[in-house]
Amino acid sequence: MDDAREEKEGDRNAAETAPAPFRAAVDALRAARPRPEIEIDPTRPPQRLAPYAYALEAAVVADDEDLADGRLVLLHDPAGHDAWQGSFRLVTLVRAELEPEMAADPLLPEVCWSWLTGALQARGLSYGEPSGTVTRASSHYFGGLAERPAASQIEIRASWTPREGLGGVPDTAAHLAGWCDLLCQIAGLPPVTPGDASVVTLPQRRGPQSR
Repeated sequence: MDDAREEKEGDRNAAETAPAPFRAAVDALRAARPRPEIEIDPTRPPQRLAPYAYALEAAVVADDEDLADGRLVLLHDPAGHDAWQGSFRLVTLVRAELEPEMAADPLLPEVCWSWLTGALQARGLSYGEPSGTVTRASSHYFGGLAERPAASQIEIRASWTPREGLGGVPDTAAHLAGWCDLLCQIAGLPPVTPGDASVVTLPQRRGPQSR
């Protein structure tokens, strides 16, 4: 058996021996169906953050162009975790390109963080212990690359504890839906609900990354 097959077999065995609440939470993530602009695939989860982990990666795609991408990781420690104040934790990375002048807005980090908390609250989700960072970076090109326009990127790294429901299982499908709302918002897509003027998105950026 080669290394890849051994790795898959190990993942399968780990999933079968995982606690029932974790298996139910993962099943809900696998069954979720986001809006059509979002492409989601399972990916290799981190191995040392918790006894059990499951990860997804996603991209917001329009006209074969990536407008934003991200990663969502579900962690589970049956014994609980003092810092989490619970036995589950969701960890995310979301990023998108944006116009340099938009990146210079001093309020942009606060606005982007409010998009995360607002996306969860809009879904009526209960959560605790949120933490994270909002980073904006700019690249300027010189020499042989001088013809390239300056590029800027916004990046949100965050984690929060989803409140557990019946059987100790959090509503991971709803948290995934809220996370997808955040992805679309940072990508500049309009909200799904017609006439929702309370949601402010980034305008679509110049020259999104081609697939």
